[in-house]
Amino acid sequence: MRMVLSAAAAAVAASAMLASAGAVADTYLFDKAHTRILFFVNHLGFSDMPGQFHEFDGGFTFDPDDPESATVNVVIQTASVDMDHDGLNEHLRTDDFFDVANHPTMTFRSTDVEVTGENTGLITGELTLLGVTRPVVMDVTFNKAGEHPVNDNFVAGFSGTASLSRSDFGMTYLVPAIGDTVDIRLSVEGIRQ
Repeated sequence: MRMVLSAAAAAVAASAMLASAGAVADTYLFDKAHTRILFFVNHLGFSDMPGQFHEFDGGFTFDPDDPESATVNVVIQTASVDMDHDGLNEHLRTDDFFDVANHPTMTFRSTDVEVTGENTGLITGELTLLGVTRPVVMDVTFNKAGEHPVNDNFVAGFSGTASLSRSDFGMTYLVPAIGDTVDIRLSVEGIRQ
């Protein structure tokens, strides 16, 4: 019982600290050195191949007193796709996959946030890829917000996961041999502006 009360007291104290740090929704831009946009796709049943996007812009708004008012906007440069193999990367940039010549960016814009737990939520948004827009739901965990120990920045950090069907966006090359389901994993740090 004492541990439960201590945990509750710590949660209340943390909430109070966050509330004093920002009573209204603050704007954060991605700290690109500490933010990763990763994906995993099944390759012929042999493995789940990882990849990532290196070039992106955007950020989020966040008020710890009103997390459901949060917003997220991301623009990803599709040519920055990287599966750590030059041949794969070049193929991914063709019209078999990301068609970067005609679709140099993909975007995600949040439309709704639902709190599901003390530090968790669902972010629904519109992902536009290959000129097609579909809803995507991200399962998100709020990790921490506070002063950075090395510099004077105020930072908020989140982790997130989602899954989507690439064929929903018209990316059908070698489905199902190369998996239709793409699992996304995000690790995000934002710097308050």
